[in-house]
Amino acid sequence: MIQRIYHLKRALPELFELEKLIQRGRHQLRVSVPAHIRQRVDEHHIDLPFYVIEAGSLAPLAPTLILVGGVHGIERIGTQVILAFLRTLLERLDWDPAIHEQLAQLRLLVLPIVNPAGMWRNQRANANGVDLMRNAPIDADGDTPWLIGGQRISRHLPWYRGRKEQPMESESQTLVDVVGTAIRDQPHCISIDCHSGFGVRDRLWFPYAGSHHPWPSIAEALALTQLFERTYPSHTYLFEPQSLSYTTHGDLWDYLYQRYSNHKPDGIYLPLTLEMGSWLWVKKNPRHLFRYHSLFNPIMPHRQQRIQRRHLLLFDFLMSAVRSMPTWAPAQLEQKQSLHHLALERWYPHESWQVSNPG
Repeated sequence: MIQRIYHLKRALPELFELEKLIQRGRHQLRVSVPAHIRQRVDEHHIDLPFYVIEAGSLAPLAPTLILVGGVHGIERIGTQVILAFLRTLLERLDWDPAIHEQLAQLRLLVLPIVNPAGMWRNQRANANGVDLMRNAPIDADGDTPWLIGGQRISRHLPWYRGRKEQPMESESQTLVDVVGTAIRDQPHCISIDCHSGFGVRDRLWFPYAGSHHPWPSIAEALALTQLFERTYPSHTYLFEPQSLSYTTHGDLWDYLYQRYSNHKPDGIYLPLTLEMGSWLWVKKNPRHLFRYHSLFNPIMPHRQQRIQRRHLLLFDFLMSAVRSMPTWAPAQLEQKQSLHHLALERWYPHESWQVSNPG
């Protein structure tokens, strides 16, 4: 036990901090470990837990918000942002009746460290060299950027998808199983997956990652965007489809959305990706260029604290938004069609998509 604590504090402080939060919230949180991920340490192996944390309602059809971090092991700031949210949540549960009332009406599901072995190794891929966000068994509609879009050449090159026709990696499969089960019958659900390493602005992406065609739920995506913009008009997030930046094979959220919509075509599931603009950190402090780790994570303590604070408002908003989805999401066909066309004008102004009316 002492040796394990030493290794966690040294190589994986995020997991050490998570376990302290789990112990603190043992009476408010429901915790499970559906998988263990093996990591070699010296001449031994450590089985790293894949933690799943739940809070809030146990009602079968409760609106569900899912927070995900650590899919790419090098992007530790995503996990740290989620841990900051959990820390604040547990503190509020000690004194704030409003948060108890809010959680009573929704289900919160948190997967803070999806790729613990990759995080231990300070690398993007898992221990097998597979990029988990290229690992789902789906292909992009057309060409993708070379390598970046996912490749099957070698696990020694970045963005490796894994071998064709092989099962998904344990981490990917566990995420798909946990999230897929949680949302399968839910009429209203939102997930947000926290990443870093692209651009100088914080982006909120929604599918498709594997197609330049507009996402079928683009009307609901615009409704959520407008709701946030009306509520927080001074925000700095950029809402957009991921495909406007690049496309990829094997995106886990495209895969989960397709499975959900096939099973529950009348439900609403909005899988979002928070892509924190780490290029801005590099621009402000060129020392980031000299370490691979610092291309994805802030190195100055004050900036790390600022980033952890910055997204708390977003998570609070999403908790309220998923709970109140019937009040703002388009319900009538005419409303959905109107939002659909406004979304095309906003995000695809130079395209002439021949898209049938939604609904």
